[in-house]
Amino acid sequence: MTPTNGQDVTEENTKTDDPEKMPTMLEQMGGVSGLVYSSLPVVVFVLVNTFAGLYPAIWSALGSGVLIGIVLAVRKGSIQPAVSGLFGVGIAAFIAYRTGSAKGFFLFGIWQSVVYAGAFVLSIVVRWPLAGVVWSFLNGRGTAWRKDKASIRDYDIATLVWALVFGSRFVVQRWLYDQDSVGWLAFARLAMGYPLMAIAVAATVWAVRRSDKRLKALEEAEATEVQETEEQLRARYATAPEPHPTAKPVTET
Repeated sequence: MTPTNGQDVTEENTKTDDPEKMPTMLEQMGGVSGLVYSSLPVVVFVLVNTFAGLYPAIWSALGSGVLIGIVLAVRKGSIQPAVSGLFGVGIAAFIAYRTGSAKGFFLFGIWQSVVYAGAFVLSIVVRWPLAGVVWSFLNGRGTAWRKDKASIRDYDIATLVWALVFGSRFVVQRWLYDQDSVGWLAFARLAMGYPLMAIAVAATVWAVRRSDKRLKALEEAEATEVQETEEQLRARYATAPEPHPTAKPVTET
């Protein structure tokens, strides 16, 4: 069936509107495929280490990271997850090589988690919660939310969730590291990665929506107050007595 003119217009509008849509956080991270690709080097390392040993596992993990970057580049997708993943894999592989232990592959991520957790807690203490700071920076919202105590409180809660996510990663994975459980370390890294991050992101979105709604209401109240003040001034000067047209100016003698 040939589409009608109305259908053509609708399709054109849809195509026109698509580029204007802001990318979601999942899209910024490379989509579902990007999340999967960033996890593959860890899986490859554990599997190859189990069957072939440490050094083949190191080179296999690095090779898988490079291959992922090439695949994403050829597909003209976002290579950001591959680049960041390769950087992390490179450091992890170097530590594993220097320590001569497969569990060393996870040591960088373990200490990275405790540093992030400390940074989030510190930002709450100094009243600059990172959830609000980072969100405002990425979206160009400025720091207007800091003038509202309730917004700071909501961002404190979201920041605390991020701190708990990274803190729990450190506690669990550090314990598994001490137990020399390489397989469980890999499982914990994947299971406590994006699933827990999704919870922290949800807490941030909750704080952002509450803060934006509150700030919008405050802006509307301020605009209404300014408008009422202007109307009062107009009414005051409009009713002020004017000088009599026959009145003569007083001259000095």
